[in-house]
Amino acid sequence: MILSGDHIYKMDYTKMLEAHKANHADLTVSVMPVPMDEASRFGIMNTDNDHKILEFEEKPAQPKSNLASMGIYVFNWRKLREYLVAGFEGGNDMVDFGKNVIPAYLANNENVYAYAFKDYWRDVGTIQSLWQANMELLDKHNELQLADRHWRIYSHTTNQNPMYVAQEAQIHDSLMVDAVYVGGRVSHSLISTGVTVEEHAIVDHSVVMPGAKVGAGAAVSYAIVGEDAEIAPGAVIVGTPDDIAVVGCGEYYNQTTVNEGVLTNA
Repeated sequence: MILSGDHIYKMDYTKMLEAHKANHADLTVSVMPVPMDEASRFGIMNTDNDHKILEFEEKPAQPKSNLASMGIYVFNWRKLREYLVAGFEGGNDMVDFGKNVIPAYLANNENVYAYAFKDYWRDVGTIQSLWQANMELLDKHNELQLADRHWRIYSHTTNQNPMYVAQEAQIHDSLMVDAVYVGGRVSHSLISTGVTVEEHAIVDHSVVMPGAKVGAGAAVSYAIVGEDAEIAPGAVIVGTPDDIAVVGCGEYYNQTTVNEGVLTNA
């Protein structure tokens, strides 16, 4: 089994493995229906009624179906090794599943099947999609329930101090964890471990990664602030829902950048 690292999903892999064995497949690709107007962003599988893949199109301009590859693959190791070795010895790159491996399997009429998945899955390979997936966590009807005791999500436990909220602070519709200090205003945002939001600072519709600091009087809206980044006092960074602003990990930001956005009131 080979997995992608820029997706968020909940999957019981045993069901996909069982389908792979039942189909006597050489390769099984997990797929999920996506809106047709977004299909050109993905590798698209065209299948028959038995879910056997007949054709694969990498990000087609005119997609024939909406079954998108999820970047989750089950291979038979011996078969995959044969293709990798043959490619290496023949001087043919076999480094990309969509461009090299899957087309090679199909060209040789190998048994390649699609496994339909219908649970929670998000591709977070872009700044916009990463921001959107985080914002969805603020919706109480979100499909990914972090408190689901029947499907626990484990993460690193920091064992730090509790969150502290100053008397003048304002917090609305946000998620926060331990060791956070809030002295300003936070609305519709996700604040990670060890973040500091100083007095009179504004954080709105943003994702702030661990250890970041938003200085006094600074304004952050529709943005992703990287781990251990620092927004200088009085600095302004404002994106829009379609153009998320970014401050890189460890970056010291002391400018005024507005991507045609506005700060909203909490």
